[in-house]
Formats: sequence, structure tokens, C-alpha cells
Amino acid sequence: MPAKCLHLRTTRLTMRLLTDDDAEFILRLVNEPSWIKYIGDRNIHSVEDAKRYIQTGPLAMYEQHGYCLNLVERLADNVPVGMCGLLNRETLEWPDIGFAFCAEFHGQGFAFEAAKATLEHAQDSLRLTQIAAVTALDNRPSITLLNKLGFAFVKQIQFEQQGEASNLFLKALALNGR
Repeated sequence: MPAKCLHLRTTRLTMRLLTDDDAEFILRLVNEPSWIKYIGDRNIHSVEDAKRYIQTGPLAMYEQHGYCLNLVERLADNVPVGMCGLLNRETLEWPDIGFAFCAEFHGQGFAFEAAKATLEHAQDSLRLTQIAAVTALDNRPSITLLNKLGFAFVKQIQFEQQGEASNLFLKALALNGR
């Protein structure tokens, strides 16, 4: 079981494991219109639902795989702005990067900065060699970000639990010393 010590820092952001204290922010984030449109309704409608999501989602994934979605906060004032990290889906061969930010923080480069730090952590600390990304077919902002990060479109895929097709992207990571 991994130690609970994940803490990434960039020029403007910190990324850390979620705690129950973040439940109010998670409740707000997962009910943002862009989350509902591109990720889907997770039926999180109370602080207790958000705490359950944190425990059974990101923290359970971290305990099992050593990575998860993390809280992203502004370094200057510790204001939470979104989530970014790696996910493990049984239907994908590789871990995939995920990110979501509150609308008020869109267009400020936070998603790029957090995703870049996540990829560096995946390569340097987790020693992963390939990362996937999945987007809704019409999610132009995420597709643009993935292209900027060096991901390549592979194909459209369909998850059984979802009726809609999604885009699958991949990025190879170079391990240092190889």
C-alpha cells in the first residue's frame, strides 16, 4: 500500500491527495455544467456524497495503484481550482490522465500546468511508459490541451457503461536512463 505523501508543486499550483475536508469543493466541481456535459452526472448531490466519492474513488484508487485524481490548488492562496491525476480503468491497457477545473479558472493555463506535472510524475516517479487519455467526441478544450501535451489521437472507443463513443489518445513517456 503506498504511503499517503503525494504532493506535487509547480510554479503556480500544488497538487495533493483529496481529504474529506475537500468535500464541499468536490460537490461544486462535479456539478459544474462542463463536468456534467463531458464526464457525466456522478449523482453527488450532498457533502456526504462527495466524501463517499473521495473515499471510494480517488483515495481507493491511490491505495490500490499509487496514483489517482488529486486536488489542484493555487499555490499563492491554497484556493482549490480543480482536479488532475491518473486513473486506472479496467477497460484500458494503460493509466489515463484526467482533469477537470471549475469554470472560473478556465483559460488561465492551470490545466496544462497540472497535467504537465502529472505526466512528469508518471514518468519520473511512477516509471510509466505510456499514458492514455479519453475525451468526449466534442470536448474541444480537452482535445486541444491533449494535443498541446503531445498526445496523439488513436481511435474512437466505446465504454460499455456509456452509450456514447469517446476519443482515445496516447502519449509515450521516455524513462530516464533508458
